[in-house]
Amino acid sequence: MASGYVLGVSAFYHDSAACLLAGDVIVAAAQEERFTRIKGDESFPAHAARYCLAEAGVTAADLDAVVFYEKPLLKFERLIETYLNIAPRGLGSFRRAAPLWLKERLYIERDLRSGLGGYTGKIVYTEHHEAHAASAFFPSPFDEAAILTIDGVGEWATATIGAGRGSELEIFEELRFPDSLGLLYSAFTYQAGFRVNSGEYKLMGLAPFGSPCYVDRIYSQLLELADDGSFTLNQKFFDYRGGLRMTNQHFDRLFDGPPRTPEGPLTQREMDLACSVQQVCEEIVLRMSTYAHRRTGLDKLCMAGGVALNAVANGRLARQGPFAEIWVQPAAGDAGGAIGAAYCAAHKYFGQPRQKHEGTDSMQGTFLGPAFTPDDVRTTLRRAGAHYEESSGGGAEDSAAELIAEGKVVGWFQGRMEFGPRALGARSILADARDPAMQSRLNQKIKFREGFRPFAPSVLSEHAGEYFDIRGESPYMTFVVPVTESRRFEGSSNSVGLQRVADIRSQIPAVTHLDYSARVQTVSRGQNPVFHSLISAFAERTGCPLVVNTSFNVRGEPIVATPADAFACFARTAIDALVIGPFVVRREMQSAQSLATGSPAAIGID
Repeated sequence: MASGYVLGVSAFYHDSAACLLAGDVIVAAAQEERFTRIKGDESFPAHAARYCLAEAGVTAADLDAVVFYEKPLLKFERLIETYLNIAPRGLGSFRRAAPLWLKERLYIERDLRSGLGGYTGKIVYTEHHEAHAASAFFPSPFDEAAILTIDGVGEWATATIGAGRGSELEIFEELRFPDSLGLLYSAFTYQAGFRVNSGEYKLMGLAPFGSPCYVDRIYSQLLELADDGSFTLNQKFFDYRGGLRMTNQHFDRLFDGPPRTPEGPLTQREMDLACSVQQVCEEIVLRMSTYAHRRTGLDKLCMAGGVALNAVANGRLARQGPFAEIWVQPAAGDAGGAIGAAYCAAHKYFGQPRQKHEGTDSMQGTFLGPAFTPDDVRTTLRRAGAHYEESSGGGAEDSAAELIAEGKVVGWFQGRMEFGPRALGARSILADARDPAMQSRLNQKIKFREGFRPFAPSVLSEHAGEYFDIRGESPYMTFVVPVTESRRFEGSSNSVGLQRVADIRSQIPAVTHLDYSARVQTVSRGQNPVFHSLISAFAERTGCPLVVNTSFNVRGEPIVATPADAFACFARTAIDALVIGPFVVRREMQSAQSLATGSPAAIGID
């Protein structure tokens, strides 16, 4: 029997989210952090769920099922068995974890029902990697495809290989805890002094500054790697099974010292650690995918799980791997588990037919979150005491393009909010990629983050091949690709270490990383006509069909969700202008009072 409304939920670990399906169509999806303003919020996604239901005009009573993205009892089994296997080591960690599980995690049904206002209907549980696999395949543009999921750990699985055909999904093989590529990468993230579950992006961005001098030690000491990509980790060097840290003193000795103090200076060692584990990660992903190709006999691949957000590995896989086409779930981490859980229930439990996608995916560009009317925006700006101009008929896009062409940094807030970790032209900060000083300016004065962090280009799809060696579309920034040689500036430099970030490497230096690569978003008129119009207007003025696109937030905060969030971020940073709906807010036109009081609380909008 086909389903009506199904609500998928991921929660209680990190990046909690909710997704509402109507049949086989995503009505809405959002992460809880965007509403609570707590980065990576793990709490029950009450705000996100309420938004999803409101978007459809239904209540929890109208749901056919609520679906949780993993099986808590199976995860508890892994926790208990792991501690028993290493006892008495890990007793301190067990004392901390067990009461939490007994008090909260084993009562997830209670929390689901109460979080939805006393929901009394059906509750369904999927396995963690089953949810990842479903999020990879069912929204993809493929009628059939191999599926590869890789992350830290779900219940027991850390990676799986499977296949999807029509409305059917099957997982063939899995790699199990404690052997985990996600945890291996997180161990190096920890050792480099970054935060686990959020700093992995930084490690990936740092890698080109280093040399792979630790690769041999990783292969000889840390893991035993098979041809099919499966491996065994030497637990002598890790402490994540029962300790309170990822690595231990054996790891410290092997890699020339203890973990870097967070926020301490980055040394060549951290750069070399990043480069080395990134190279190993890419090799394992390539071997796993090659085996998946051989195991399934299919020429298309779908990917999900946190490791699928490693766009550098994805880019290498696209260039060197065996698959003709690859589709990566844009919300590949735990937040995307809400989408996968909902799809699992719709197709597996309710027999919902899968719609024919005819070469396009069903993620709707990830524009699945809340939108705001011009009246909503006007009310916010008036309460903030902001001075603004109102335009019509494409005037906002033209104004934004003109500002960017003048060297200004623009906060861009249009339409429905993106779902997942990437800003894709709805909640973005935009700038001119041709400006050699723009990367430093954005990192230091606007994002307040490490100066080595690269920025992504958003390029008109029809002109992408003029600047990047790219095959097909990349609408979700899930692939890192080379900048074409014709756009590069080759030459020697006396810069060393992180100073090399200032070297001008191409005609678009603000988005060209140290290794002449870029994490590209291709923008088509059909998927995002307003953003496409802006970039087209910029190209008409400058001859350059791309802009810098980074998420509309500052370090440590979620991407902005509401007009009040957007004005608050604009007010306390060096963003030159805010283009929000049809309104243009220029910094030089604002009073000191409006900028000083530009917080959501002060404005009175939540």
